[in-house]
Amino acid sequence: MSHSHTHAPGEVHNHSHGPPQPPPQPAVDPALQAIIDADFIPTPIALSQDNNLALCEPHKLEKCTDCGVDYINLNRLSKILVGNPTLLCPPPSNVISQKLTQMVTQTKDEGNTLFKKGDHINAIKKYNMAASIAVQRPPWEANQFMREELSTVVSNRSAAFLEARDYISALADAEMVISLRRNWAKGHFRKAKTLVAMDRPKDAAEALKLGLAFEPSNAELLGFLAEIEAKQGETTSENQSIAIAAN
Repeated sequence: MSHSHTHAPGEVHNHSHGPPQPPPQPAVDPALQAIIDADFIPTPIALSQDNNLALCEPHKLEKCTDCGVDYINLNRLSKILVGNPTLLCPPPSNVISQKLTQMVTQTKDEGNTLFKKGDHINAIKKYNMAASIAVQRPPWEANQFMREELSTVVSNRSAAFLEARDYISALADAEMVISLRRNWAKGHFRKAKTLVAMDRPKDAAEALKLGLAFEPSNAELLGFLAEIEAKQGETTSENQSIAIAAN
């Protein structure tokens, strides 16, 4: 039943006219729906014996190139949920897995110990393990935790590769650090150190200048840049002296 009435200023309207109505649903765009339907490809799956993992139906694999499927990340999430039966919904993003953090830190520290002993090959293996653990964070955790942990581990691994004279791997790791934390000076420093070892001082100086754009007062970057520029100046003077002597 509908009826009209008025309310005086300040008067509370404390009665209802029936149950609240749900908001109207937006109309489906036929063209957009057609695009979604055209892109949707149904894929038959099989489940593991415990019904917790998705597998390709013909070969019972998590990742199968023949079937063109990759359920590794999906199954990782499934394992997390199965292993935490009281987790009714994802926790807030600022809640981090302390056990995982401890594992990353412990493995990284073991690598640091080996590095200090000069055992760079085994240090790299430890850093590989720490990096593999770091990327296993649940998808609901804030991405910054993984980036910070992983960039620190990869930075150390870059230093180990450099000491092992694997300059290509050292440079690749330095670039990865920069992509993970562009405003962190250490990645730019690692890149510059590797470029100097590769006899590319000009590129190293540019790498340091980019890092200084984020941290203008960073002593490590400033000191290394001054060292490179001083050596470049000495090289220029030597070349000029040789040219004069040749004339």
